[in-house]
Amino acid sequence: MEALRSVSTVAPPIRAHLSKPIFSLSFSQKKPKSPLTNLTELPKSKFTKLHVISPTISTEPTSSPEPEEETGSLDQGERFDWFSHWYPVVPVCDLDKSAPRGIKVVGLDIVVWWDKNDNEWKVFDDRCPHRLAPLSEGRIDQWGRLQCVYHGWCFSGSGDSKLIPQAPLDGPPVHSFPKACVAVYPSTVQYGILWFWPNTDPKYRDILTKKKPPYVAELEDPSFSFQTFNRDIPYGYEFLIENLMDLSHVPYAHHGILKTPEPR
Repeated sequence: MEALRSVSTVAPPIRAHLSKPIFSLSFSQKKPKSPLTNLTELPKSKFTKLHVISPTISTEPTSSPEPEEETGSLDQGERFDWFSHWYPVVPVCDLDKSAPRGIKVVGLDIVVWWDKNDNEWKVFDDRCPHRLAPLSEGRIDQWGRLQCVYHGWCFSGSGDSKLIPQAPLDGPPVHSFPKACVAVYPSTVQYGILWFWPNTDPKYRDILTKKKPPYVAELEDPSFSFQTFNRDIPYGYEFLIENLMDLSHVPYAHHGILKTPEPR
């Protein structure tokens, strides 16, 4: 077994401040697969070993490791790209198809709305290209377009501007100008949760064909039942993780829920 002498961590960029929403999945097994256990073996990770290399202290083993079929590794100086992964946005059961909804995920303000013409949920940048008004405060018009609440600009599911009420009918087609379009994020629904890819670059338009959201085997296992909870928390993920790792606070911060230790 290799001894890991030093771990070098890299803080995420400031814009990757995950504030909300936070999801938790609680599982309960309906039928145990064996009378000897109530647990189902979780799928093994494809990574058998992780090498983390510090820029100052070597983490190379003193002896040659045995051959591995597949090894995950982080090269020296390599940073985790927070904006090249799928993120859960909200359970679709909490969404209203008749109105847009604004949400902040990984520091990005996005608007989620139902496109009845494409029959799917869409995720846009929550800013009208005209005066940057929040599109989440707008409405869905009678033609199923997302309409800005400020000047009534209307957008299709592809982000194209379909109507600028203030533009003359006999004038140039200003609604088709690139600067009149809204930035669209790739999105998909999996396990009843809406996911989005936090990059509007056109090269990621078909990212779903190359990379899919994380696979959770239990959610497709009929022997398990699960519930999805969504809670908005007004602080970053690092505070949440630090809090969850500190178990000694539980009987005091959550007094009355768990038994308080007897005084010594």
